Amino acid sequence: MLRLTATVLDTPDPPALARFYRHLLGFETVSEDPDWVVLRGSEGQGLSFQRESRYARPAWPAAQGEQQVQDHLDIAVDDLEAAVAHAVSGGAEVEEFQPQEAVRVLRDPHGHLFCLYLPD
Repeated sequence: MLRLTATVLDTPDPPALARFYRHLLGFETVSEDPDWVVLRGSEGQGLSFQRESRYARPAWPAAQGEQQVQDHLDIAVDDLEAAVAHAVSGGAEVEEFQPQEAVRVLRDPHGHLFCLYLPD
């Protein structure tokens, strides 16, 4: 049996980034130490954070010779404006380039991209 349990984000400071996502998503801490933090949502979703001292923020939109985006989180919301305000209050940054009307591209405090979107 195979079972996906979490997405893992590299970061120079796992506890700090985990605090942002606890604020953003309301997840609970399952385990935490300076190099590794595990969060879980009420429906079993998981996010983990591992220390990577050489982490580099990806370029958005993509740029030749820059660190490329390898993945991002998609987060469904009921109210896009309120969700963006909530994310920004926790330390997120709204990206200048926004490719879709019902989606907002943001960065967490360590530079990972994530999208807040209104589902169909």
